[in-house]
Amino acid sequence: MRGDRTAARAGGCGLGAWAAFGLLTAVVVGHDGRPLPVDRALLSWSVGHRPDVALAFARGVTATGTGVVPFVLAAVAGVVAGRTPRQRAFAVALCLGCLGVGQALRYGVMTLVARPRPPLTDWQTHASGWAFPSGHTTTSALAAGLLIVALRVRGARGGAPLAVAVGAWAALVGLTRVYLGVHWFSDVVGGWLFAAGWLGVCLYAVPRRPGAEPFHGVTAAGGGTGSGPPRPPGPEGPAQPRTTGTAQHRTAGAAQVRTAGAAQQPTAATA
Repeated sequence: MRGDRTAARAGGCGLGAWAAFGLLTAVVVGHDGRPLPVDRALLSWSVGHRPDVALAFARGVTATGTGVVPFVLAAVAGVVAGRTPRQRAFAVALCLGCLGVGQALRYGVMTLVARPRPPLTDWQTHASGWAFPSGHTTTSALAAGLLIVALRVRGARGGAPLAVAVGAWAALVGLTRVYLGVHWFSDVVGGWLFAAGWLGVCLYAVPRRPGAEPFHGVTAAGGGTGSGPPRPPGPEGPAQPRTTGTAQHRTAGAAQVRTAGAAQQPTAATA
């Protein structure tokens, strides 16, 4: 079924993200938390390019990467994913659970790795805790991923531009953490990979969970599997179920036979 293929594809992408995250984590731990060359280069560039307007914009964007905004986006994703009130309530609970559990798991990894942040003198916003992986980056990427998947599943009108906008927002949140000097770039990459991996796990597991109606038999275009619902009643009479292509061919063939028989009857009578 298409739902199974979609779940398998999501699981495969998640597995790849986990592998990349594990490799990056090993590199960070192997360097005892010290910044990588790309980390130093990007932080140095950020410190040297901080006009007041850019700083104000970066602070505004980075503030949306935690707190209420990501959870609102996750709830919206659940509403979009469901069709009926019951399905929507179920999907909202799943999306909020995915985001909340993902945050908790990230916190555990952060505590285990215990990577120091960049020097305090380079900070341009408040931050707390260890650095890897970035919390704002992980949270915003998870929320954006949930909404993008919901838009893709339902094929909502105008969903493509909205998905691009949400994805760009999540990317900007991560980049502002580097620009404001509170994270190394590898912290941000780790947050993106962690979010992709956890989202893949959730998407793989949910269709196999009993009662996950919003995610069963849904195509990428937003329709269900099978031949579709009955046609609505019209002027010609009550609704009729849709027929398959084979049945239509049989009906057309029978009509041709009846027409041919009717044409032969006058000829026989004349003879």
